[in-house]
Parts: sequence; structure tokens; C-alpha cells
Amino acid sequence: MAAPSSDLKEKVRRLPHSPGVYMFKDQFGEIIYVGKAKDLKKRVSTYFQPSRRFRIDQPKIGAMIELIRDLEILEVHSDAEAILLEGKLIKEYKPRFNTDFTDDKRFLLVRVDIQNTIPKFQLVRTKRDNQSLYFGPFAYAKLLRTTLAEMQRKFGILLGDSKPGILKKGKFRLYDDARAEIYGQPNEMTPAEYQTRVEQACDFLRGKSREWLKEIKAEMKIAAAKLQFEKAAELRDIHQALKRTLTPTRKFKHDPRAREDRSENLKALRDALGLSVMPRRMECFDISHISGSFVVASMVHFRNGAPDKAQYRNFKIKSFVGNDDFRAMREVVERRYRRVQDEQKRLPDLIVIDGGIGQVQAAVEAFNGLNILPPPIIGLAKKEESIVFPDARKDLQLPRSDDALRLLQRLRDEAHRCANSFNAKLRSQRIRESVLDDMPGLGPTRRHNLLKHFKSLAKIKRATVEELSQAEGIGSKFAEELHEFLQRT
Repeated sequence: MAAPSSDLKEKVRRLPHSPGVYMFKDQFGEIIYVGKAKDLKKRVSTYFQPSRRFRIDQPKIGAMIELIRDLEILEVHSDAEAILLEGKLIKEYKPRFNTDFTDDKRFLLVRVDIQNTIPKFQLVRTKRDNQSLYFGPFAYAKLLRTTLAEMQRKFGILLGDSKPGILKKGKFRLYDDARAEIYGQPNEMTPAEYQTRVEQACDFLRGKSREWLKEIKAEMKIAAAKLQFEKAAELRDIHQALKRTLTPTRKFKHDPRAREDRSENLKALRDALGLSVMPRRMECFDISHISGSFVVASMVHFRNGAPDKAQYRNFKIKSFVGNDDFRAMREVVERRYRRVQDEQKRLPDLIVIDGGIGQVQAAVEAFNGLNILPPPIIGLAKKEESIVFPDARKDLQLPRSDDALRLLQRLRDEAHRCANSFNAKLRSQRIRESVLDDMPGLGPTRRHNLLKHFKSLAKIKRATVEELSQAEGIGSKFAEELHEFLQRT
């Protein structure tokens, strides 16, 4: 196998020790693999260790490493964000060496058929109806199954295709062997009694699980103190599975209790910021670039505490070239709200800026330039998760568990994800197309016609001479030259 180039080695050496997504590319700039990492430098470095490259029991990895000529990364705030961004990029680019995310098999939902008299908790991959409750998606399938098994023991609920037995006097039996399944909880009950268990289990899936996690951790410590190490290890694994599976849990909008939770979060945010109105409509801006190139921004819109993706917007920076986050922020805020003003639409109840006081002041300057009285504007600084105000107020530091802060973090993280994704898309598109710049005689018009005809560089490379000649402005002779060039590169 060919050893990685010196440039690629240098890129790997300079990778940060932070969570994110990495993308491997071939000689044409095509993305051939997307992966996630808690520590980008440690994870990516493993691919280029000689012992990894030459293992005969991993032919797929060896074949992939042989093709790697370049890589790029996207840093994120957390492992959970990396998982979601990885899935989105894999679905978008469909790299040939990825298989996990191409058919959504990595994400699972928990479905509760509350429309039935005896609801059951089932694992599904798609939302099938609007009558059931859905929880998820969950990124860790194995851990989710462990969690459901523990919920069955804790709450005495039915899983999967279990069929309860019907008894007299309006009661039913959950299981044939109550002792094996629900550990001492009553096996015979009325539908109303069972409904209480269902509600408790649903509350747990909504994230109200701290007390149970504390109980398990306490039992684990007691077992370890009694030298019951096998039991302590089992409890530790259960605790980790529950914690990792259920943090965070996303709710679908038809869940009435989810709407109640969001309403409470909005109230908490209103009170924490001292707002005069409920922040039902919030917009958040984030800037993304790589050393001043491909500078872009994204704006996300939350309505009643949940994403409203129809209102999302992406921006390419037009007024300058280079690295100036403040200037970029002023430009996109000005463009966004000039259009809102021109279309006579409502301003949001709250604007959140991903950044510190400099970015916040830039947003305020944009409103001043438009001669518009701005709605409340705050910044959320990443390092300490401090809330920054444009006036004389001191930065606000909320507890990490505070519902108001968590809502702001979800908003900010979504803006960050969208900006990074848009940036990666533009860079990948430019890199893929750049190989055509080296073809003698292929000017901008012909290059545009080729991409318009074939839609992607990958299809151009796979095209025959006859197929290439069918593109506007590409004659048969030039098609032969182009085909030969693409086969050499």
C-alpha cells in the first residue's frame, strides 16, 4: 500500500483533540468516507498506523486507506452533535465506504401505541402514524434495547409483540411468569392501573430519569463496598446505557407532554433574560469558515421551542473576502432583517448570536444601519456558555442543568450544525469541480455545460466519450481528450 503523503501526514498531525466529523477524500476530491470522533486527532491517526494499514482481516479498511489523498474535519460541541452531523453528511454525500447510515438503520425510535387499551413499547425506524407517541431518535441501538429491558423490570410494561392474557372482572395478566419479568410487581391489573405504569415509563423517556439513575448509582457503590464486583459491574453498565441512551431525548411535536415541556422551557428563558414577551419565535445566527475561506452563515428558526426548518436560511458572505467574524455577522443580520422589513414580516421575539460581545455588537450595528429598533439580542459564548448582553448588563451564567440554558444550547447547536454543513457542502463541491480547471481548453462555459449536463463530477468521470460529446459545446474530438485526461488524473 502507498504511504500517506507528507501533506496528509501534516494535516493529521495538526488535528485538534476535540469532537467532530472527519471526511476522507480520493484524488478527485470525492468524499469516500465520513466518520465521527470524540477526539479527532486520536481517531483519525489510527487509520494511518502501519499495523492498521496492513491487516489482512480488514480488507475494506485497507482498500479505503489506499485511496485517501486528503481529509477535512468539522468540529462540533459534543459527541451527540457529531453523531447527528455524521448521519446527515453520509446521507448527503453517500460515500462508497459508508454503510451504517445509508438506510437509517442506526437510528431507532420508541413507539408507544397509546391509542390501544393496553399500550406496548416497540422499537421502530420510522414514524408510522399520529396516534402513537414517539421518542427518539436514539443513536445507540444496543444501549436502547438495554434501557427498554430495564424499563420493563422497573415499570412493568409490555414490550414488542407481547400479548396480555384477559381475565375476569376487567383485569388482564401481563406475563405468564410474573417473577421472571417484572420482579415482584403485580401481574394482574386493570387497564387504568396499567396506564399509570405507561405514563411513568413515558416520563422516564422524556428525560425525567435522574432519580432512577441516582438509585442505580447508589446500588452500584453499595455492591462495590460489599465486594460484589460482578453485580457492581452489571449496575455500572446499566447506568451507562441508560444515561447515554436518554441524553438527550427528542420529542415529536404531536406529543402533548412534549409541548408542555417546551412551554415550561420558554417560560424559564423569559424569566432568566427578563423578557417582556414569551420568546415563541427565536432566530439564531452562526458563522462558519476555514481560515477565512468559504465564509458562510446559517440562521435557524425555533417556533414555540422547536425547530421550524421551513424558516432556515443559509448565506454566502458577499461583502468581503477573508477572516472577519464581526463583519460577516453584521452582513448576514442586515441582509436577513432588511428582507423581513421589505416583506413587512414580524421580527422574532429573540435573536441569539453564536459568539461573544463582538458578534452581538455587530448584530446591533446591523439594525442601526437599517434604522430598525431591534428585538432583544443576546450572545451565547461557547467556552463558558455565558449569556452575553449588548447593554451594560453583566454576562449571565446559568447552571448547566437549567432549562433556559438547555433551550439556548439546542438553538445554538442547530445553527452551528447547519453552518458547518453548508460550509462543507460548498467546499466539497468546489474541490470536486477543481480537477476540471487543469484540463487544457476547458474554459468556464464548457465546464458549466458539463456540470449542468451530468450534474456531478463523478458522473462526468464515468461517462464514455460518446456521452461526453453530448454535452453542449463538447465536440467528439474534445470529448476524447477530456476522457483521456480524466482517466489519467
